This record gives sequence, C-alpha cells and structure tokens, in this order.
Amino acid sequence: MAQPILKTIPLDQLKISKLNMRHSRKKPDVSDILPSIRESGIRQTLLVRKEGDHYGVVAGRRRFFALKEIEKETGETPHVPCAIMTEEDAASAIAASVIENVGRLPASEMEQYTAFKRLHDEGRSVDEIAAFFGVTELLVRRVLALASLSEPIRKLYAEDEIDRETIRALTLATEDRQGEWLRLYESEDDRAPRGRNCKAWITGGAIITTDKALFDIADYDGQITADLFGQHGVFADPDAFWKAQSAAVAQRIEAYIADGWKDVVCLERGAFFHRWDHQTRTKKQGGKVYVELRHDGTVTFHEGYISQAEARRQEKAKTGDGDGPAAPVKPEMSGPLAEYILLHRHGAAQASLVAQPAIALRLMVAHAMTGSALWQVRAHECRSRKEDTCASLETSKAAAQMEEEGTRIASLFKALGVNGEARRNGDAYRLCEVFAALLAMSDEEVMEVLAFTMAQTLEAGGPVVEAVLHVCETNLSACWKPEPAFFDLLRDKRAINAMVADIGSKSLAESCASDTAKIQKQIIGNRIMGHGCEPNLDWRPAWMHVPPTRLLEGAGSPPADAWARITGLFKGHKDIESADAETFDQPHAA
Repeated sequence: MAQPILKTIPLDQLKISKLNMRHSRKKPDVSDILPSIRESGIRQTLLVRKEGDHYGVVAGRRRFFALKEIEKETGETPHVPCAIMTEEDAASAIAASVIENVGRLPASEMEQYTAFKRLHDEGRSVDEIAAFFGVTELLVRRVLALASLSEPIRKLYAEDEIDRETIRALTLATEDRQGEWLRLYESEDDRAPRGRNCKAWITGGAIITTDKALFDIADYDGQITADLFGQHGVFADPDAFWKAQSAAVAQRIEAYIADGWKDVVCLERGAFFHRWDHQTRTKKQGGKVYVELRHDGTVTFHEGYISQAEARRQEKAKTGDGDGPAAPVKPEMSGPLAEYILLHRHGAAQASLVAQPAIALRLMVAHAMTGSALWQVRAHECRSRKEDTCASLETSKAAAQMEEEGTRIASLFKALGVNGEARRNGDAYRLCEVFAALLAMSDEEVMEVLAFTMAQTLEAGGPVVEAVLHVCETNLSACWKPEPAFFDLLRDKRAINAMVADIGSKSLAESCASDTAKIQKQIIGNRIMGHGCEPNLDWRPAWMHVPPTRLLEGAGSPPADAWARITGLFKGHKDIESADAETFDQPHAA
C-alpha cells in the first residue's frame, strides 16, 4: 500500500466506504469508546479514500459513529484526523478494513467470503490471500466456493436458515440444480433436502468419493465434482462410476483366478459378507475370494473363505459320510424371480409394521443403534478446537449421567446375551440381533433404550437443543457451574460488564466499567463464592438460562438466536411427564 496522506477532514465529508468490511451492517454500539473520545478526541487516525465528492471510511467505522454521536450532542461538526489512501489501491483498502475488523471481532464465514471475494476480484490470488491472513489455501478456496451459490441461497445461509452441512453440499450443485433446490425450499408441499441428504440429492442419490475408485482417475472420462469441504472429489454420475469400477473389479477377479484361487464370488451390490457364516481356508485348501460391493463405491476383497455349508460337506467327505462331496445345488429361482418375491415380501412387512406400532418402535430403535443401507445415524462427537472445552465436557455432570445410563443400557442387552454397544455399520445380522433383544424387553425398558439412543445422536447447537431444554424444563444449574474454562474463554468486556450488573447491580457495573476484563471476572467469581457478600452459588449467565437470553441488546448470541427462531412453536406446550401414562402403554411386543 502506498504511503497515505495525513489530513484533517470535516466529519460531514465522511461516509462509510463500500469497501469497509461492515459497510452494510447496522449502526454499532460505541458506548465503550464514547467517553474516551469525548474527553480526549480521536487518538488514531481514520483510514479513508476519496470516493466521488466525499471520503469513504475504510477503517475506523466505530470511531466514525462515535464522532456522529458527539456531533449530535454538541451541534458542532468536528474535524477528523485522517490518513488518505489512493483511489486506485482498492485491494489494500479492503485488506486494511479486514485487518481492523478481524482484529477486533472474528468475522463470520459470510464476512470472510465478502472480504476474500473482494480481494480476489481486485486481482489477489488464492495463495496471496492465504498468506495475507495466515490461513491455508484450502480454507480460502472453501470460502470462495460460496461464490458459486446464487444470491438467494447465500442470503438464507447468512440468516441462519440453512445449516453449514447443507450450504457446503450446495457448492457442488449447478446453477439449475440450485434453482431446483430453492423451489423445493419455497414450496408449501415439498421439502428441500438438507445436510447429507442434500449431497446425495445433488449427486443423484449416491455419494461416491474418488478414493473408492479401483481404476486410475486420470483415465476416467466421466465428470468428477470437486468437493472443497471433503478430502476427495465426488463422482457426478454413479452409473458411469460403476461401469468403470466393475471393469476394474473384473480385472482383479481374473488376476485372482490366474493366481490359483479356486473361485471368486462377487456378491450383489449392497450385500454384506458375513464372516460368521464362513470358515477360513488357504488357497491350497480350496479357499475362495469373496468380493463385497457397497453402495458408497467401496470394494472389499475377502481372501481365503468358504461357506459354512461347504465346510460341512467337506467334513462329511473326510469322515466317509455320504458318497463324497455333494454337487453344488442350483438355486431354485432366478435373479428376477427372487427380486419379485423379495419385493412382495417387503411390501407385506411394511403393511404389517403399520398395524404393529410396538414392534415398529423396537425396529426403529434397532435401526438407530446399528444403521442400515437406508439409515445413516451418527452419534455426537465433541469436536471443539479447544482442549479445555473437551476436558470440561468430559468431566461434566451431564457426561457422567450419560455414562451411567450407558452402563444401565448395556446391562439390559447383556442380560439377553447381546452386546448393547451401538455399532452403526449397517450389518443386517447385527440389526436383527438388536431387534430380537428389544422384542424381549418390556415397553419401559425399550423407552429407556430409545431415550439413551436419541440423546447419543442429538446434534449439538441450534434450535433442537433449545427445544429439548425447554420441553424437558432442564435445570442447567444441576449440569453446569461457571468454571475456569468458561472464564478463560470469556473475553468481551461488554458481556463481562453485563454479567457484573446481573450478579451485582447496575451501579457496580458502571463503577468498574473501565477496569480490565480480568478484574471484572474476579468480581463475578467473588460474588459467586460470597467473598464480602452473600454467596450466589446458583448464578448462571443469561446464556445458560432456559430459555437463554442475550446480554447485549441486538448483539449476536447463538443460543438466544436459536431459541428466537422457534419460541413461537412451543408456547403453551404440555409437559410430557404429566401426560397420561397410557400414552406409551403399548402391548408387549414379545
């Protein structure tokens, strides 16, 4: 950036520049800097650039609005010390604005997108932007990927109407596909796919990543969609992928036969290879190779197995039972006939479940615990970047309660000779094993398993958590107390001062407003423990109330924002615990 020119400019000649990172945002809170500016004036120059008949403020937006307040109070137009940039250096202006704003408050993903895109449009390369901000090039590409989205979709994301997983999936969509998704979103009758389902919808029903390919990607003629938010690309056309994958599998099968294996059995796509139904045999002992094809493109070659039935026939032949190994029995129905029979049996099973809600409930719980080709359920995992946050959660009362209940659930299954640990690998035998155990449990025990499974798979953050806390009338004091990890992460002096006012008084907060954050946090801690006052051991910040509230009017607060979105849905709700006990009194399914 060229050396700026220093000059004093009347306030009425200044406006917020469109290159300012927070140009379009509402008027900021300047109460924390206003007293200092009233007394001593501006100590740091505003960074501006000539824009038409006025000067645009690139950096110093809050100081500008503080001076506007002083102008209203005094009726006089102040003269402002400014550093004037050249009009041509737009990229440096954007960078200066970003540096100031990010240094004061971390930018959201959409604000990063705006800043990165402006710098990119001004000619800065991806690697230059990455080096400037000290981030990876992949992060810059991911943020810039939002540029491929239509304006209405970006607006929905900025307003928290679309979750992060969905917006990332939509970066894979063409412009037409984005328009189709928007029509579904705005429709009163249809529902737009979200999250992983959205990714599957865009890729034609199957998400097959490039790491699953047995063939050389360089020789593949089909389309591959780059997924900046995943480790691998995604095959846009599943049929084209399977054509190439099948050819590669056929080559591998030929290689196995040439290598001396007795046979290679290729299972139907989606069918699992069950080791428990097979015995191991070496190549010399007549072992076979079984090829397992998963719907996500994964191909697994299981070497050295024979079926239990074949093993029994071999054993009879060794002991002299029978007249030697029996000839393979031809299947009694063709593939198409088997498909016909199985689909009709499936339809009958569906109709039966509709009339048996108690059995359907147990089967649903089994699916949630084990998964299937149509069920993709994941347990929540703590993925905080802060080790202290993870440690705090691991030692919390809520975690201890979940562990205790997990032990209780495991004992229910253990009593029936089944491992009750949730293993969501989609194995059909495992699913039926858990289903059979649930059929042997009472309704009360099944509901206990259901509650624990739902708790394990509850997504962190967002409106669903707030809805559960509200409906269950959770007492957060029993689960959480202000602790060192919380105070270490607490940095915003405005929020800290608001907490001082809440646990103490407004006058106390005003008297220590100029103190450091550390001192004000000590005041809060002393008030909790009762040093010099009555102890307030049950005090919690407004963020940890049910429902949560924000400390600063108009400021962003994830829990309060999440509750605000759904508060109208739960007005006048009935406590589930007070419902008639017969609500869940279904006949014993066993």
